[in-house]
Amino acid sequence: MQPLHHGILLLYLLLLSGTWADLEGNPLLPLPSPLSYLGTFTVRLLQTSTFQNTSFVDTEGLGFLEDIELGSLDKHTWAIRFYQPWVRPALRRSDWDTIQNMIKIYLQRFSHLINEGAMQKDVPYPFVAQCMAGCKLYPNRTSQAFTYVGYNGQDFLSFDTDNGTWVLSQDTDLSRYVLAILQNYTAFSELLEVLFNDTCVDDMEMLVQYGKAALERQVQPVAVVFARTPSPAQLLLVCRVTGFYPRPISVAWLRDGQEVPPGPALNTSAILPNADLTYQLRSILAVTPHDGHSYACRVRHRSLGSRSLLIPWGRCHPWGQGWGS
Repeated sequence: MQPLHHGILLLYLLLLSGTWADLEGNPLLPLPSPLSYLGTFTVRLLQTSTFQNTSFVDTEGLGFLEDIELGSLDKHTWAIRFYQPWVRPALRRSDWDTIQNMIKIYLQRFSHLINEGAMQKDVPYPFVAQCMAGCKLYPNRTSQAFTYVGYNGQDFLSFDTDNGTWVLSQDTDLSRYVLAILQNYTAFSELLEVLFNDTCVDDMEMLVQYGKAALERQVQPVAVVFARTPSPAQLLLVCRVTGFYPRPISVAWLRDGQEVPPGPALNTSAILPNADLTYQLRSILAVTPHDGHSYACRVRHRSLGSRSLLIPWGRCHPWGQGWGS
């Protein structure tokens, strides 16, 4: 393989990160103050390429600021499609045109590089290659970069930004082969350091400023408690919480006013997305019927401020009907 292929692959990871974050020098907005944001923000760029055979590759690309989908790549033309109205104005049109052309060049080279490696190591088709690169910005204006590579839905390689080295996520002949190629490309660590350590802070502050309203959006949760009886000796109390944004939330069961600790009787689902870009979850508590205790589901969320949503078993009360405290 030629070094040029590796260079374009890695340059793409850097440039695509710049696609969503490189807002420096834009004359449309003044530079924000260092304290213009609160909290931790992450930009993630995802690429999924399905290699059906040596001549057909289907590639999808997505960009996120936190859980906000910023845009994607058209899989047929590799053009950038913007999903938020405040993303496109972040750069001049000529800059977007340059980035888009670089993406097309990269994807052509990426396909060639992967196919060449697959033939060298007799990798069976079809298979899927995935890349994720991004930058996390902390409130103290420090940042952390990350780059991960996946193969057929499993972790494959990651990049240790502290040591400037690639790390095996799975120890196979193929992963060692790819690692050896990338490890010899020593300029990558230097490029990564420049991009994420020098530009991540300033550029992401600008991106956060553009997306301030979207990032600060809050939608209050609605909760309901109901019961199921899988057997005469067991009662399942279900607390369904839905329609909330942002994602972080605290849901707990109270028995006689005291929080039920984690244990086999308590089962809380993962937080799942709704179609309207809000979230939902369920928390289920197994109890003995007629045990003489009172139960309530307590919900805490940023949209509720310092108050909480308290739903006794069998009653549904959105916030504002007197059950918060």
